Amino acid sequence: MPIPSIFWLAAMVVFFVAEAITVGLTSIWFGVGALAALIISFFTGNIWVQIAVFLAASVLCLLAVRPLAKRYVTPKQVPTNADRVVGMEGIVTEAIDNLKARGQVSVGGSVWTARTEDARTIPKDSLVRVLRIEGVKIIVAPTEEPAAAQEKKEEL
Repeated sequence: MPIPSIFWLAAMVVFFVAEAITVGLTSIWFGVGALAALIISFFTGNIWVQIAVFLAASVLCLLAVRPLAKRYVTPKQVPTNADRVVGMEGIVTEAIDNLKARGQVSVGGSVWTARTEDARTIPKDSLVRVLRIEGVKIIVAPTEEPAAAQEKKEEL
């Protein structure tokens, strides 16, 4: 076996082993290029032809296969429904006090840990509107209750 053929065989093994270790579609293209150069090395001893075949096969493989492989290899991200609560109204189930790091709000049937945007406290059973989500907490602001609802609350 001629020395260039041994070189291309070794290069192909290195590229495929590197691909097996990384599993990121980073060096498989060069492994295919080295395979093409290895095959050509049996027919011609000209190293420049072999290098040209290596480069051409690597680039062609990269351009042809990478878009397809990316589509099937890239994990699909499943969006969550957590951000659907933004803008919704909820009821305070535990008084919200940022300084004591306490507060819970029931929104859409789920209970969330809640904080206010400013430092004010919001008593239990108040209506609040969800402004945003920060980590696992929702940031809320009190809603203005209609006067009729306020009077009904006072009667009770």
